Amino acid sequence: MKDAIIGIVEDDPHIREIVEAYLHKEGYKTNSVDTAEKAWDLWQESPPDLWVLDIMLPGMNGYDFCSRIRQESDIPIIIISARDEEVDKVLGLELGSDDYLTKPFSPRELVARVNRMVKRWEKYHDKDSQAEESEPSLKNGDLTLSIEERRVFWQGEEVEVTAKEFSLLQILVSQTNRAFSREELLHKVWGDDYFGSDRAVDDLVKRLRKKFSDVPIETVWGYGYRLREREA
Repeated sequence: MKDAIIGIVEDDPHIREIVEAYLHKEGYKTNSVDTAEKAWDLWQESPPDLWVLDIMLPGMNGYDFCSRIRQESDIPIIIISARDEEVDKVLGLELGSDDYLTKPFSPRELVARVNRMVKRWEKYHDKDSQAEESEPSLKNGDLTLSIEERRVFWQGEEVEVTAKEFSLLQILVSQTNRAFSREELLHKVWGDDYFGSDRAVDDLVKRLRKKFSDVPIETVWGYGYRLREREA
């Protein structure tokens, strides 16, 4: 997928040019902007396949932009930032970023992470396609998943979910009452080569609980999550 388009959001023109040059050399196409507001316009008009996102931006910052994107899509997001504090990395992951790279960074390392993210994204969608062929729908109480159409219904009403939210629900509904560890869910939803924090799982569950009132996703303290079986 070297014809993938990488969106670069970086207000430093020097860094922006270097990142573009290395990605072009690798065979990627790029669209670069210097503000999150311009990036949002780009998202509406011609969305890229992956974001390389700076945090410290004029106007809307990278965290807010990441959160806004996550309300609509699970497109891969790699955050680049001069801030190296653990709390900043954790916040980025909790808001939905897939990776975090601290400035100054090696352009070659960034390209390697982009390559890994693009391959994982392709593999992730291949798995989705296989799942769609095997099961037409899943149901647990008031929760129904149409696998073929990738639609979710709760108490008879359709609820919009992102790709990762759908994947997590599909895993839990397909094996109700089974406790999954955070690490296991991380690998199943994000891929085997994901090396981010398992806090991403907690954030995904938190988002689902907000969207579905009284959804029977239970926390298994110190371990992970399970979905209790309910009759229709």
